[in-house]
Order: sequence, then structure tokens, then C-alpha cells
Amino acid sequence: MHSSTYLPETSRPFLTWQRILDWAQKHYRERTFSKDERVPARPGLLYLVERGAIRLVGTAQVSATQNHQSTPSLQPNSEEAFLGFVGAGQPFEIVAQSPFTLQAYAHVDQTSVVWMYWQDLDNWPHFRREVLDSFRHQHQRKLIWLSTLGQRQTIDRLLGFITLLVEEYGEPSEHSYCLPFPLTHAQIGSAIGSTRVTVTRLMGKLRQQGLISVKGENMICLPAASKPD
Repeated sequence: MHSSTYLPETSRPFLTWQRILDWAQKHYRERTFSKDERVPARPGLLYLVERGAIRLVGTAQVSATQNHQSTPSLQPNSEEAFLGFVGAGQPFEIVAQSPFTLQAYAHVDQTSVVWMYWQDLDNWPHFRREVLDSFRHQHQRKLIWLSTLGQRQTIDRLLGFITLLVEEYGEPSEHSYCLPFPLTHAQIGSAIGSTRVTVTRLMGKLRQQGLISVKGENMICLPAASKPD
């Protein structure tokens, strides 16, 4: 499985990472969030997940002028769409693109985030390269994600989505690899363009076929045989 950090700890100079954390604490650039607490991230800044996990969600804002009906109607559904995780050791940034908004939430309790301006990385040239390498990796994973979402069958999109997440963040657990944090069926549905009810039904089918399992507090797992080389 891929490590949740974008560079193995054995490769990253510990002294550099520790200096960044010390710098963040000294300049009040570090904050710890509770589960589901919104991270007040804004465009133009670089964010680093020190520990925990960040959940990225997007919302499309539809203005009243886009509604061509002459009679009053219900407001469009503004439910947030799950766009992926950012794990410990990974960077992320918020990009403003009207009419879409991107927001970040702490997915687990005690999620710690460090933020800085891009020019602050001039103090750590080696770390800057790590950050850029991580963003390239994230871009490649997003392309695979888009390919998965192009599958016609919902069950194929579901299994492909779960496989991508477990490949990226899965941890070994008794002949399987499991996500280290829970993910609701509603969140999965918003990610693959389906509904919570459909996801629940198809998750049951995948479990019956032995393609996935669920352990503990809704931790989704794949059999160890599914581990990629």
C-alpha cells in the first residue's frame, strides 16, 4: 500500500520537518481541529497536515438568475460533494473558482494543520521539492479518480473509488487493508454521483462477493490479495 505521507519518514530529514513545526508554532501558524470542524483555509496559502486527516468538499453555487421557471420552486440541493482526503504529511491548497467553492474539514479528532505562504518555503529548498512532488502525485491520483468515475456501472465506480482510497491510505489489518478512518455512505455517494441508499445496497453486494469488508467503526477494508504490487 502507498504510505499516507508523500515522502517516507526514513527519507525526509527529521531535522527539517521539526524546524518547520517549530517555526509554525513560533509564528502561530499551527492549529488543531476537532472532528468535522471546518478549517478556515483560503486561497493563496499552503497548508500541511501535521497529523490526522483533512476532508475536502466542494459545493456548486447556483444563482437565482439560473432558474428560468416563472413560478417559485424549491432551492437547489446544496449538499457538499466529497472530493477526497489529505493525509498526515501531505500538503493542500484551496483554489477559488466561481461558482464552485472548496472547503476543508478535519475528518478525525485532533487533526493538526500548519499553514504558510509559498515564499516561506524559500527557507527549506529541499522541502519545497517534496511539496511539489506531492502535488504532482495528487494530480496523478485525481486523473485515476476521474477515470474511475467514468465507469457506467455504479458498482464499478464504487469499487474503484474504494480501491483508490485503500491504496492511498490503507493500513494492514488481519489479511486485509483498511481505511484508518470512517467514511459514510452519503459521503461515498456524493463522490461517485450516487445516493446513500444505492451505496448501502451495493456495499452489501460487494461484501457478499467478498470484495470488501467492514470492520470496527465502519472501517472499509479490501482483502490483502487486492494489494497492488
